[in-house]
Amino acid sequence: MAWHGITRQGKARQSKAKQSKARLGWAYCGGQGSLLDLPWEDILVPHILCHLPLQQLLSLQRVSKSFQSLIQLYLANMRCFDSSQIGPAIPRAAFVNLLKDNEVLQQLALQNCSEWLTDRELLPVIGQNHHLHQIQLKGCTQLSRHALVAISLSCPQLRQLSLAHCEWVDSLSLRSLADHCKALEAVDLTACRQLKDEAICYLVQKCGRLKSLSLAVNANVGDVAVEETAKCCPELEHLDLTGVLAEYCPKLRSLKVKHCHNVAESSLSILRSRGVELDVEPPLQRALVLLQDVVGFAPFINLQI
Repeated sequence: MAWHGITRQGKARQSKAKQSKARLGWAYCGGQGSLLDLPWEDILVPHILCHLPLQQLLSLQRVSKSFQSLIQLYLANMRCFDSSQIGPAIPRAAFVNLLKDNEVLQQLALQNCSEWLTDRELLPVIGQNHHLHQIQLKGCTQLSRHALVAISLSCPQLRQLSLAHCEWVDSLSLRSLADHCKALEAVDLTACRQLKDEAICYLVQKCGRLKSLSLAVNANVGDVAVEETAKCCPELEHLDLTGVLAEYCPKLRSLKVKHCHNVAESSLSILRSRGVELDVEPPLQRALVLLQDVVGFAPFINLQI
């Protein structure tokens, strides 16, 4: 009974403590203090506001001038901006205002903003943020080659870049990227149809650290670019050549895709039927080799139908 009595008393004390804390918190926020009294740069910005959705933070600006100043401070120190948190149809003036004081961005995601994003809105953001290491511009069709040149000159630490379905990307702007962004690890050039073998070869020669590369849906990419990629990028793990290899590389004789896990067997089987030399075995052959390693011999399997 004594043990149970102590337990009940302990629970009662905990309940009273919680009620006291609640009353103190109410008093702090209600009359004796407010959220804004906490240190902005040391507490609110890095430990509280960073956990709130961007859309809610923007709405918080309407509460008072003090909250507006707080949110502006947060936006100036924000490390990651993703337009999808707000919606695809951001007013141009609103986008410019959101990032006008930010010089510390590390990640910028503006995919599918073709309805409003042009060089005029993007270039100032790129020009004042030299620490960007990830940029997503998929489907931003109203930009021009000047955007890619600006990225190459302002973002030497860039590691990931998506330019999928940006047909304004040309060979000269891609060469600028290759010359200035040697740390690139992932580049998506899907449907960048102005690019030809020469431009791709220059990119892989300059950026040997590439781990992921997409050259999908580009009729101008041929066996020369594919072979040069295999030679220059030993760390390559993901290679997307959808719609390229089988259809646009009629002279391809060999292809190394041993560590390119995203290259599907459906694409490779077409190349095998054409006699292309690959450095990976068909799935059945790999299974037989594995079985032989386990049981010590390769069993006879009748595959006749």
